[in-house]
Amino acid sequence: VQLVASGGGLVQPGGSLTLSCVVSGFRITPYALTWGRQAPGKEREELATIGTDGTAIYADSVKGRFTISKDNAKNTVILQMTSLKSEDTAVYSCKWRTTWGQGTQVTVSS
Repeated sequence: VQLVASGGGLVQPGGSLTLSCVVSGFRITPYALTWGRQAPGKEREELATIGTDGTAIYADSVKGRFTISKDNAKNTVILQMTSLKSEDTAVYSCKWRTTWGQGTQVTVSS
């Protein structure tokens, strides 16, 4: 099983980024998947979870700014991020059950 996130980078405050998490080793269709992040010196925070029916739930910190979706054909989970703030700076990764994948760095700075 592998979950590999990509799409991170440096973005200015107020900007947008779209992250992708490509999953291998199982089909994502029958499972819920979660995006989370970990900033330096802080605990990992779960941000968004998408269920098998496409229903999504969000942490208050990103509600209204981030959107989680999935492409079953590409076995990929996507996180669209808008109105980014400096406090969104972190390593972002996705989770299946209790397994966290390889992350991608997002830095929000002017």
